[in-house]
Amino acid sequence: MRILKSLFLMAGLIASFATMARADQISDYVKDGVAIGGADPVAYFTENKSVIGIAEFTAGWHGVAWRFASAKNRDAFVADPARYAPQFGGFCATGMSFGKKVPIDPAKFSIVGGKLYLNNSAGAQSMFQRDVAGTIAKANTNWSTVENIPADKL
Repeated sequence: MRILKSLFLMAGLIASFATMARADQISDYVKDGVAIGGADPVAYFTENKSVIGIAEFTAGWHGVAWRFASAKNRDAFVADPARYAPQFGGFCATGMSFGKKVPIDPAKFSIVGGKLYLNNSAGAQSMFQRDVAGTIAKANTNWSTVENIPADKL
């Protein structure tokens, strides 16, 4: 009987972790199993460009795997993830200004006020640049409403 209870408890814990991971992936843009398509969020700040991380330097945050180009970048992120993580869970900032969770192109980015904003395309990046403050304000308002809604439900 004890073994059966233990098995049920383990099954419940596994199901809880699986649900938690799915829920966290709703709030973070995940492609190919990693946040922001494997781009190193710290490199945007240190190298001012998109750099693809490698599996050797992976850390978990929000129940999602994040990749980094170096141990130094990984450690910086782990020490202060909110400083480096992109806004809107890594979804397109311009898309979020319309209340949509849109995938991103890691090469389309801006750092504004010490925060990382990613966009989907050259067009979205251009739109973002034309009205940075307005786009961010609209996106912030929408994010508070849609953060926990799956992208396919918006």
